[in-house]
Amino acid sequence: MFDTRNVKPHLKSYLLAGSAGLALVWGAAAMAEEAADFPSGPLQFLVAAGAGGGTDNFARTVKPMLEEALDTRVTVINLPSASGALAHQRTANSDPDGHTLDFASSTLVTSLAAGQNPTGLDQLTPVARMQSDVMTLIVDPEKYADFDAFKAHVEENPGDVIIGGTHAASPDRMAFLSLRDASGLDMNFIPYDEEGSVAANVMGGNIDGMFGEISSVLSYMESGEMMPILVFAEERLPNFPDIPTTVENGWDLTDGNERGIFVNAETPDAIVDRLEASLKEVYDSEPYQQYEEKVNLHYREGWLGSEDYRKKLEENYELYKRLLENS
Repeated sequence: MFDTRNVKPHLKSYLLAGSAGLALVWGAAAMAEEAADFPSGPLQFLVAAGAGGGTDNFARTVKPMLEEALDTRVTVINLPSASGALAHQRTANSDPDGHTLDFASSTLVTSLAAGQNPTGLDQLTPVARMQSDVMTLIVDPEKYADFDAFKAHVEENPGDVIIGGTHAASPDRMAFLSLRDASGLDMNFIPYDEEGSVAANVMGGNIDGMFGEISSVLSYMESGEMMPILVFAEERLPNFPDIPTTVENGWDLTDGNERGIFVNAETPDAIVDRLEASLKEVYDSEPYQQYEEKVNLHYREGWLGSEDYRKKLEENYELYKRLLENS
């Protein structure tokens, strides 16, 4: 650093400005070098959900593709405790070097809105959203032939219809609250610990329906045990043209269960950019697109980059907080 104590004022200002400029240049060069050297070791995927579910399958599908894109190895660790809160905490407390990635669903922001997640959006940096799964209202078709029959039953029996979903701060419940808020239909919600328990109670006739992603009920649809009767979408799904949408009923409800990747909030921008670009490469690849089509995740665009994803999360947080306060 220059000693400017005996330098004339106008020269002193010039030298200080030059030093600051050099510092910025050196800082930018250091960040670029850091990103170029990334990753310096294996990556760790912390999955904020149990094995076998949608978020776990998402992480394990991305794993070999990102290993190839970044020429590294990846370890997947499932941390389903407290709706994935443990995964978020570990990511927020990890070294901010981009080597610990949090794979999470919309439960991150729904549980935050409900006050059940101690890790705020200021402690994590969203790298990218890669999935926007379609939410559906699912029933036993022997009980309700279609949505018109369901809607008529609710209107004739206000307060009697019970909808199930996974826990009280889940995307399932947010879908329920959104539909009840927009439609004025008088229904009640019961939370369950596992999606399998919800499905069993729908098929057993103990509850009237459930909310879930269309990808999660394909086997039940094939067997005829359960059937979606309403999809949260603007247009009818090509593979299911007989199922009406929320928008055609006059309700601007299109949110589903989103899945994305997060890192420690202090991770350098250059590393976040490198991860985002690598994940976009994975997303655009033919193997990943084939996977999305196979599990019915291709009905709407899943990709959002870091900044757009942050804005979407903040908007959803405000929406879910309002719905929960009014529930």
